[in-house]
Amino acid sequence: MDNRNFFDEGRMIYMGKVYDLGSIEWNQHPSFKGVFLKHIIKGMETGNRMSCHLVKIEPLCELGSHIHEGKMELHEVISGSGSFTIEEEIFDYSPGVVSYIPDDIKHSIKAGNDGLQFFAKFSPPLI
Repeated sequence: MDNRNFFDEGRMIYMGKVYDLGSIEWNQHPSFKGVFLKHIIKGMETGNRMSCHLVKIEPLCELGSHIHEGKMELHEVISGSGSFTIEEEIFDYSPGVVSYIPDDIKHSIKAGNDGLQFFAKFSPPLI
């Protein structure tokens, strides 16, 4: 994997202001070891319409099987590799892959040997 951390070097433009993504704290996922989140846009900032999060999964770690009740989700893979399971079907995750997860559908993501980083967007918002 490219040694640069796109999530720490990037910027976000929101409401005419530029924010340094490196200034936003990584949060350990409460249920899955080796999974970290940056909450880039929260629901309160969008009138409770959507949220956007940067997700980092350490090598060979997994964001285990889960469901987001009543929330649609969109993933955009930025770096690394891994696999995405939706219901019983498995797909490769690599840079440039985009996947849509309808609400109330079970899914999981496992990072490969070099870890995995992606954007996750939710509507309605995750937080």
